[in-house]
Amino acid sequence: MTTASPRLKRELTTYLLLTFGLSTIFYVLISSAHTLGAGGGLYVPMLMWCPGVSALITRLLFQRNLRGEGWTWGPTRFELAGYALPIAYAACAYGAVWIFDFGGVDLSRFHTGAFRFLVVGLAISVAFALGEELGWRGFLVPKLAERFSFTQTAVISGIIWSTWHVPLIIFADYNGGTPTWYSIACFAVMVVGISFPMAWLRLRSGSVWPAVLLHASHNLFIQGFFDTVTVDTGVTKYLLSEFGAVLALAAAVTGVIFWRLDRQQPALARASAPAGSAPLSPAPLGM
Repeated sequence: MTTASPRLKRELTTYLLLTFGLSTIFYVLISSAHTLGAGGGLYVPMLMWCPGVSALITRLLFQRNLRGEGWTWGPTRFELAGYALPIAYAACAYGAVWIFDFGGVDLSRFHTGAFRFLVVGLAISVAFALGEELGWRGFLVPKLAERFSFTQTAVISGIIWSTWHVPLIIFADYNGGTPTWYSIACFAVMVVGISFPMAWLRLRSGSVWPAVLLHASHNLFIQGFFDTVTVDTGVTKYLLSEFGAVLALAAAVTGVIFWRLDRQQPALARASAPAGSAPLSPAPLGM
């Protein structure tokens, strides 16, 4: 861990104030209608772009440019990993619940064609996820990594990311239909868990795109496929969706895997970062 410079503190403070300040506009609009469908569904993508817009404004204020966001594509293996990872941990979680009969599966409930789902659906999901990821992983994670270890960076960014969603869970219909405290707890564990691969991919690739694809793939496959084909048998809502314990557990295990990977391969990870990428954390990796 290193000591944060006054400039870094100002940058982080400015970014967080802008993010939550702009987001409050849409929290109020959505909460007053008690549904994510408020504003014809347009308030949600506008809200999702608040972290990204705030990051760009902060960089312009302090840097007078937009460098450092991780605009370059980076090694494709990182993007492929970002895309595939949510499919893997979701398949494990949902598959376990289906196999042990804590929830049903009915593939006939999925009516979207393959091209529309995998191409059009992914493109739309990427457009939405990019707004968040320019903020959370484009700006916040590299800035935190200047001050904190990898583990601390992942946890802190995950806590901020999950907290940003809480007003929607409490005041709108972004929840699992379970007690509010339960939805928040499971969601927080899930988000902090996947914040580890998010941070790892961002820092090791030097690019924001692996995190964008992970975020987009998570939303597309979990909300668009797995939740759609799952039949609630009573207890299922406590186990699956983004507010269920089993998916939270799968995400936490994923986080542990990347935490261990970071501790085992720090030298390889540093060497793999492309020239001109965002700097890796100078602090010791891990707690």
